[in-house]
Amino acid sequence: MYQAKQQVNNVLVILSQNDGQINSQINTRNVKKRFGPTFNRESLYQYRYFSVSFDKNGNQTSLDDSHIVSISRETIMDLGRQVYNGKKEKGTIRSVMSNYAYKVTEKDGKTTIVFLDESVIMESTDNIMKLGTFLGAISLMLFTLVLIAFSKRAIKPIILADKRQKEFITNAGHELKTPLSIIKANTELQEMMNGKSEWTTSNEQQVDRLTHLINNLISLARMEERPKITLTTVNASEILERATDSFKSIIVQEKKSFKVKIMPGLKIKADENNFYELCNILLDNANKYCDDEGVITASLTSDKRQKKVILSIGNTYTDGEKADYSKFFERFYRNDKSHNSKKKGFGIGLSMAQKLTASFKEKLNVHYNDDRIFFSVSFKPVKKAG
Repeated sequence: MYQAKQQVNNVLVILSQNDGQINSQINTRNVKKRFGPTFNRESLYQYRYFSVSFDKNGNQTSLDDSHIVSISRETIMDLGRQVYNGKKEKGTIRSVMSNYAYKVTEKDGKTTIVFLDESVIMESTDNIMKLGTFLGAISLMLFTLVLIAFSKRAIKPIILADKRQKEFITNAGHELKTPLSIIKANTELQEMMNGKSEWTTSNEQQVDRLTHLINNLISLARMEERPKITLTTVNASEILERATDSFKSIIVQEKKSFKVKIMPGLKIKADENNFYELCNILLDNANKYCDDEGVITASLTSDKRQKKVILSIGNTYTDGEKADYSKFFERFYRNDKSHNSKKKGFGIGLSMAQKLTASFKEKLNVHYNDDRIFFSVSFKPVKKAG
């Protein structure tokens, strides 16, 4: 577009310098200076132009329309008068037929206005732009198709490796359950014969811990393999109340405070079993990692505008200010770098909670405030009909 405008301006300058004419008397050196050394003078004869001259009193003295046929002399006179009265040195004026660029020159008391039909130049530019756009679109489509074809081949090994990894976790988990069951049975038999000891108790604890870990790994692998679940309307208040009731005795036995706030009748879109599992995971996590004699909170509330149902479960955690919250949902992440099982940290449970939340098309958030860590999820409420 810039080159087209420059071309229009160059032609108008040439016309102005030659009294509105392009003929054999034109200065070839000046033409090549403006259009470049490769420009052919014959190319100047392709343009459609006309000119109008006025004396110093504003009277029309001449009109040249010998190089254009698409516009009448009356229209040329009218355009000339408009430009003359407008007092502008150059610009563009629109007629019924086309747009005309013009340039005004004054010499020896005579004002000459040369007009150039822009349609030929602009039409050529428009055609080039349309062709460029078309070729660009075709190239983009071809590039996209090639990219899709090659990307499928490129990510196929990754998809296959991920599938094999999930299958391995599931298969290995089932294979490990058998020897663990035998070890536990043998330990219980030894206790029946010789009584409990420090070593048998330790064996049972580690077997239970490993069994729990395997079950979580299998559950997580299955969660990733299963198709999208069907979301239905569930009573979130009743489900959370069931989950908190099952944890009350455990929390009280460990001398921790348990504060529950559940607004009745709050309904959301979710899977009932998965939502119950989410509540259990977050409550179990809060109980495990709560400070000694600390406070565990569980709440299900609605905001003032009743546009959100917020599930929030938290616990006292004085060391939380130094924790890296961006890694909490990574599998096997523990705040304790040594992975000492006696120390508190975050393992696979939160990763499962995140997957469950994603299955509801929501997001699990974590934040720390006033020596307490909170895990929360916002749901869209299902309002009562009528």
